[in-house]
Order: sequence, then structure tokens, then C-alpha cells
Amino acid sequence: MTGTQPTDSIAAAFESQRDRLRAVAHRVLGSHADAEDVVQEAWLRLSRQDAGTIDNLGGWLTTVVGRISLDVLRSGRTRPEVPLDDQLSEYTVTLDDAPAPDEVVALGDSVGLALLTVLDSLRPDERLAFVLHDVFAVPHGEIGTILGKSADATKMLTSRARRKVRAARQPDSAGPPQQREVVRAFLAAAGEGRFEQLLEVLHPEVRFTVHTPDGPFVTLGATEVATRARVARSMARAHAVTVNGHPGVIAWSEDGTPLSLLAFTVADGHITGITAVVDPAALAGMDLPAPV
Repeated sequence: MTGTQPTDSIAAAFESQRDRLRAVAHRVLGSHADAEDVVQEAWLRLSRQDAGTIDNLGGWLTTVVGRISLDVLRSGRTRPEVPLDDQLSEYTVTLDDAPAPDEVVALGDSVGLALLTVLDSLRPDERLAFVLHDVFAVPHGEIGTILGKSADATKMLTSRARRKVRAARQPDSAGPPQQREVVRAFLAAAGEGRFEQLLEVLHPEVRFTVHTPDGPFVTLGATEVATRARVARSMARAHAVTVNGHPGVIAWSEDGTPLSLLAFTVADGHITGITAVVDPAALAGMDLPAPV
């Protein structure tokens, strides 16, 4: 350190941590804009800190980001561009007939499409504890330092949050093949305009979010979703995919440009959520598989 300004080595070390810190803040807050602000504030605090007092820079920065994020949650200052469950999250998309790496499966389990919505129902301290421990493997003792609690109390807090998350997510007992069959039934019924069959596979409180160039649009309820469900009869350029651990479908134009990405959440034999991305700019920015 020279005065209160970070040296080049400290700045480089911070940059090496930036992506992880941003991911932590985003998972806690559900807003990319807030996550960027939190990381920037962490950098400002580091610039005023004597580097000689920091034994573990990664742990120190995680603590700072956690505390700032907790303050934001408690103050209600979060400003997601759209509601948490309507945000266009980072997607990992793999073709169904291609081997999926272990990390894709882990991603689907830990930060799947519906997780941000579930986290929004937790108290700020529960949300922070769950994200830091179960998603980023931060020890309970370090989380307790952020929350002002003992490691044991923090462990209990995390367990309570985990129970709430599991209850809210209502995991389906059926495996991927059975879930895929439900999705196929939906696509077939939508393609042929069979309203009654659509109602059979849709959960009464299904949520359908469409990301368009004009922003996200949400339709709620089986009747409304069935009324609006439209799938092109020609699906020659479509292929089944897995999206963050969920069954999905990707479609391309004749020149190979992505046209749409659909992701489905299935529970107890019914579709409880559908996310559709039809915004060309959003699709162009994704790491999507090539046409097959």
C-alpha cells in the first residue's frame, strides 16, 4: 500500500476475485445492477484498507460483499430490473443427446431457474446464509461473522433456510425422462391447438414468462397460458435441450440463428413454470449450442 491507495498487486488480486464476488452478490440480491454496485463498494472499501491487516483477501472480500448485500436486503433498496422470478438469468444449455458435464448438473441443482424466486421468500439473514453456504461453500463461522451470530446459530439458520427452499421448490419425484414426456405432451397439444390436453399438463397456477425485445411479459394460470400457447407446427429446426437442469427446447432459423429458447419446470406430472426467450439480442448473447 502507498497511503490508502491499493498497489497494482492488490488491484490484480481484486480483479481475480471480481467474477466470484459479483456472482455472490447477484445470487443474494437477484439484481445484476445491485451486484455491480456492491462489488464496486467492496473495491472502494479495499482501497481504504491497509493491505497488511488482511490475511485472506478472498475471505475478507466475501465478508465485505456479504455485509453490504445484507444491508441492501434489509433496507429494501434492491432494484431488480424486473421481478426476481421474471429475470433473464444466466443459462447453461446442453443438447439432450450430448453428455452433460457434472458442473451442469450441479448448476441445475443449486441455481436453477426458480431458485431466485424461492430465495425472495426468505428473510435477509436466511437468504444470505443459504446462498453463501449451500451455493458458494462459505463456512458457517465466516457467515456468522457477517451476521453477528455464532457458527452454531448460523448453521441452524442455514438449515431452516434450506428446509424452506426445499418446501417451496417442491421437487418432482419423476426423473428427467418423465418430465420430458410432460413437456412433449405440452408441445404436441400446443402445436395442434388442443385446449383440453393443455389444461391436463399445466398446473392450475402455472407461470409463463416470455422475454421479448420490449421486456418480460408474464401470464398466470392454466387457462390463460393454454389460451396463449402457440407452438409452430414445423419444428424441423428445433431440438430438445437441458436448461440449468430443466427440460427445454431450442429452435433455430434456416440460417442457424437462434429463434427461441424454452425452459420448463415440471412437478408432480404438471408444468408449473415456462420461461421463453424470444429476444434476438438476448439469444445472441447466450452460449447456445449450434444447430444439429
